[in-house]
Amino acid sequence: MTGFARVRRAVAEGEVVVSLKSVNHRGLDLHFHLPPELDPLENEVRGIIKEGLARGHVQVHVATVRTMSGAGGAWNRALVDTYMRAFQEARALYGLAGQPDLNAALRLPGVFSAEAEEEPGDALTQAVLEATREAVVVLNQFREREGAVTAAEMSQRCRGIGTLVSRMEEIREGAIPAFQKRLRDRLSDLLHGAQIDPQRLAQEAALLADRSDIAEELVRLRTHAAQVDQMLAGDGEVGKRLDFLLQEMNRESNTVLSKTGGLGDLGLTITELALAAKSEIDKIREQSLNLE
Repeated sequence: MTGFARVRRAVAEGEVVVSLKSVNHRGLDLHFHLPPELDPLENEVRGIIKEGLARGHVQVHVATVRTMSGAGGAWNRALVDTYMRAFQEARALYGLAGQPDLNAALRLPGVFSAEAEEEPGDALTQAVLEATREAVVVLNQFREREGAVTAAEMSQRCRGIGTLVSRMEEIREGAIPAFQKRLRDRLSDLLHGAQIDPQRLAQEAALLADRSDIAEELVRLRTHAAQVDQMLAGDGEVGKRLDFLLQEMNRESNTVLSKTGGLGDLGLTITELALAAKSEIDKIREQSLNLE
């Protein structure tokens, strides 16, 4: 599910900024972008995010913006000199006017470096973790709004599938004579005027009838659509459970398509309705990737 959150926290050294950007993904896929001094906090940040998110490809950006006072007057003069020289050379090379921006130079990563230490201080650690927790809350609020809209559309599609099933059931009732005629034709082809054991004949008749009738598939398709609708109206994680039900719905619609050949116009109508149901199922499956 897509979403974005950015949270800032003031610290003695300057400011901590935590940004979370999420896009659709079947599982939880975290990608971290941390400054070197915050690398020891990655596992704790990861744990906080896992507590609040179950799915999504999430980009995690954590940055520290240090002020002059926060850096204790220590700044990387060589880096600023390099920036200034590069600016002057580019201006001369391309014949451009303008002066270098000192504010931009002082915002370059590494201009104000932290004091050499292996671990971030307690205050900085607490600020990063608190900002991460808040960012997860903000991200989920964004995702919940989008998810509610998506779930409503998916529920509408489920009800549409139910309508298609009802239409196929009506046509099936009228197509029973066509099913019976196809059965008689198949049996005639099997016999070729020869005698056949009555028990074997009954077995073949039952087998052909079962292969031609779509009643069970329609019942299961309707039941699964109703289950999806109920699941979307409930609470808790639904994304992974939806995958299974949608696979079953797709299987039932494929079976309906395989059984409706050779029934003339009635069969073609059922085929069109089953294809429309498959299209709705595919759209629901695409949208299910947006849900947890």
